[in-house]
Amino acid sequence: MLVNMLAHLLPAVPEIPVSNVEKAADYYVSVLGFHFDWCNDEGGIGGISLGECRLFLTNTPFHQHYGTGGPVMVWLNLKSKREVDELFQRWSQAGARVLAEPEDKPWNLREFRIADLDGNQLRVFYDFSWELRQADQRSA
Repeated sequence: MLVNMLAHLLPAVPEIPVSNVEKAADYYVSVLGFHFDWCNDEGGIGGISLGECRLFLTNTPFHQHYGTGGPVMVWLNLKSKREVDELFQRWSQAGARVLAEPEDKPWNLREFRIADLDGNQLRVFYDFSWELRQADQRSA
């Protein structure tokens, strides 16, 4: 009998292809408020984090070697519409390259988009569909 030893996965860690790991890390730290965790210039990879969100930044030789590439879109999930709006204000005031301001979408996400120095996009969202279902149940 096969016993399932793995009952819980930690959050996924996206790999973001960048032209220069150090310059990209500086942008994520100084503009977006991430924490610089580590960097390996020889290996072409670095790690950054913000709370429980972790990202790996990889340079061109690294992602060419592993057959990955970009630009990429990373979705960052927040806990409320207010958090989406607050993060947008913080990032836009710090000089982030804003592609779309916060708005409620027809698919029931409040979201905004920014780009990093290499054209990778961060799409920050809150899924409010559960709130709509809850309101429908109360009115039924």
